[in-house]
Amino acid sequence: GDAKSLAVAGFPDKDSNFRPNAINLPWSRESNSMEVPEVDKDTPIITHCGGGGRGQKAKDYLESVGFTKVLNGGGPKETECWAEYGDK
Repeated sequence: GDAKSLAVAGFPDKDSNFRPNAINLPWSRESNSMEVPEVDKDTPIITHCGGGGRGQKAKDYLESVGFTKVLNGGGPKETECWAEYGDK
C-alpha cells in the first residue's frame, strides 16, 4: 500500500502555517521535548525546521519514544529533500 507521510515542523509558533501539509509540533528548548504526533509508531515522519538543528532534536526524541521511520529533512539548505517535499 501507499506509505503515509507526516512532516513535523519545528517552528516555534504552532498556529503558523509554514508548510501546507505539515503538522506543526514545535520543539521545546525548555523541556527538550515536543508533543508526540497521534500516528502509528511506524508512520514515516520527516522532521524539519529553519536550519536542521531542531529537526534533528525532534528526530532523536521521536525515536527515543518508539517511532521507527523518522528522517531529518533539515532546513531549506537541504536541497534534495526540499526539492522533493518543499511544497508539501
